[in-house]
Amino acid sequence: MRLAQAVLVIVDISGYTDFIVKREVSLLHAEQIISELLEAMIDRAEHPLVLNKLEGDAAFLYREIDGEPRPVVHDVLAQLHVLFEAFAVCLGRIEVARSNCDCSACANVGGLRLKAFVHAGEIAIKQVRQFEELAGEPVILVHRLMKNHVSGREYVLLTDQIVRAWPDARMVGAEHGEIFEGVGELVLRVLAPTELPVRADPPFPG
Repeated sequence: MRLAQAVLVIVDISGYTDFIVKREVSLLHAEQIISELLEAMIDRAEHPLVLNKLEGDAAFLYREIDGEPRPVVHDVLAQLHVLFEAFAVCLGRIEVARSNCDCSACANVGGLRLKAFVHAGEIAIKQVRQFEELAGEPVILVHRLMKNHVSGREYVLLTDQIVRAWPDARMVGAEHGEIFEGVGELVLRVLAPTELPVRADPPFPG
């Protein structure tokens, strides 16, 4: 086991609960669609941003911070921009491919959206047989971010640790306060996916 500073990212497909009707064909198609969307995003994630695990309709990724955090955070957010684009492209392709199926999953695929949650801090990385497990307060918190009162079905939620490393976040999106059990009130930043940086942007002035 070792300790490391890392950026933590969860991408979560929203609308999943309403998407599934408990009939065999709908459930099968729903799981196929979710898998396609997750794979499309994972395929676009570039090392050193790596997948830790799949969590149902969500993917948990991380990147270690091995120096100055600003360029690392910028690169992760720029990659996140790409993941949102990959999701949208894949979703459009699935809608066309499944337009002739009238099961509830295929008929409602257009209602799926993507949310992302980003935090940073010191984590423990441990190997359990062939699995890599992440532990620590930042891991707990980034998962708690998913239970919030942000309106909207597609957004990016950043903690203050991320905003400090990417100050441009203060010029876009909106401030959002949220109280989490065992943590207290946090000041977060809510962005539209289009407000994320792109690779062509400089990581920081100078």
